[in-house]
Amino acid sequence: MGTLYYGDNLDILTRYIADASVDLVYLDPPFNSAQNYNAFFEEKDGTAAAAQIQAFKDTWEWNEDSRSAYDALSLRADKLGNVMRAFMEILGPNNMMAYLAMMAPRLVELRRALKPTGSLYLHCDPTASHYLKLLLDAVFGKDCYRSEIVWKRTSAHSAARRWNDVHDTLLYYTKSQDYVWNEVLIPHDESYSARYKNRDAAGRVWADDNLTGPGTRGGDSGAEWRGFNPTAKGSHWKVSTAAVEEIVGKEAAALLTTTQKLDVLDAHGCLHWPKSRDGKGSGFPRFKRYLSAGGKPQDVISDVPPLNSQAKERLGYPTQKPVALLERIIAASSNPGDVVLDPFCGCGTTVDAAQKHGRKWIGIDITHLAITLIKTRLRDTYSSNLPMKVIGEPTDLSGARALAAENKYQFQWWALGLVGARPVEEKKGADGGVDGKILFRDHPDPKQKPQAIIFSVKGGHVGVKDVRELSDVVRKTDSAIGVLISLEEPTKPMRIEAADTGFHTSAFNGQKFPRIQLRTIEQLMAGVAIERPSWNVAVDETFKRAPKAKAKGGDQHSLEL
Repeated sequence: MGTLYYGDNLDILTRYIADASVDLVYLDPPFNSAQNYNAFFEEKDGTAAAAQIQAFKDTWEWNEDSRSAYDALSLRADKLGNVMRAFMEILGPNNMMAYLAMMAPRLVELRRALKPTGSLYLHCDPTASHYLKLLLDAVFGKDCYRSEIVWKRTSAHSAARRWNDVHDTLLYYTKSQDYVWNEVLIPHDESYSARYKNRDAAGRVWADDNLTGPGTRGGDSGAEWRGFNPTAKGSHWKVSTAAVEEIVGKEAAALLTTTQKLDVLDAHGCLHWPKSRDGKGSGFPRFKRYLSAGGKPQDVISDVPPLNSQAKERLGYPTQKPVALLERIIAASSNPGDVVLDPFCGCGTTVDAAQKHGRKWIGIDITHLAITLIKTRLRDTYSSNLPMKVIGEPTDLSGARALAAENKYQFQWWALGLVGARPVEEKKGADGGVDGKILFRDHPDPKQKPQAIIFSVKGGHVGVKDVRELSDVVRKTDSAIGVLISLEEPTKPMRIEAADTGFHTSAFNGQKFPRIQLRTIEQLMAGVAIERPSWNVAVDETFKRAPKAKAKGGDQHSLEL
């Protein structure tokens, strides 16, 4: 089972995540100074323009909060304090310094949460990777650094007067020297497999490889064997220990000399004896290297393409990474049943990959938009009844009021999530004042334009004026239904005004639904639904749907919770 937390990840980590409770952390904290990150939702009505809303702002700004965070860190009498003071000396007070000051306490908390066998992968771009590596050295210790992984995130493009940046960096650290590591086999590319042109009696494919290495050696590795002297040709025997261990076992292989290992390989048909140049004897023996099921993972990842605009898994969220990248990390650094944590989980790629591969998961995000997208994604992919905990969302009317008072947009996004609607951008014109929409198709002809249910969300006082404005937008945008969601109970005049707007008639079966509907937050939390064409006759197209998970053999992936 997984858990989603809404809120600041530093607060969530401190309050909810226990010491040594997490096996794997992946984080992709966005940093691009003064940038806003917009979520794009594909329109299904055939129009070229895509609606967008601002998903979140780049919050790494040098201000009172980041200054306070830096001051606390700079007083530490340890390596973290030292590196933060050095950063200030080099960078001065700017947005990069703010980023590092805000990241440092989060990395401390993430290390605390990791089990002794746990691992952390920090995904970043070259703008900040060199600073973050020093920061991670200070928090985890330089001896716990494992790899700097390069992922080619985009195709070639043209930049002015510099090398083009087409990669991201993943910094891989572990909490201790005793950490989880699973060998992950990467499928060979066609050019590599094409080199294996020989086939033995058992049908295994192989290519001949060197049995010697450059440079002479004393002892058995330089000794003559079966009439062949590697020293005479300036080399020494280079025997595949792994191949010998596979035949006789690790302990027995450790007791064998080099020439004895050659005997073992030859006795089991692992050596190739080419003809000599004159054709009268045998040339220098070579090793039969069999084609494996795949290669070991390398620290340059070029076989996981970025998400293009046509990718089925692409949901339109900024900074979305391909699930294949997360699957590789999860397979290498965790085991089934382990806990995977993503403190900047966005649209949920990490938790999706964790769910798919039988891991427990924790996702944290500071926007209700992200929480709604993740819930929608997981239930589309696995099951509409997929159990998950959501902590930090309002659970009663007082919590809803508090959220509305604290942040208008977060309240709107949360309220729209209650009805499965998506937010829309603010703009002037005919559809001004619309906070969200649901797109649905209730016509048997798939070429027909989808219908829209539009939503207006009010966290304060409401009156007849709000009903009239919504009715006017429904008419101007030719929407099927308009819904006013409010914290306050609608007045009697509001109900009369709504009733006077008439009905939407379903094109599928002629069923009638009120054109303007009034719903309170209390009603929605109690399960009162919107009156609309039902699921058995209408196809919902509000969000781009994530593809269903498939198990081996083509069956739908079975949930392991």
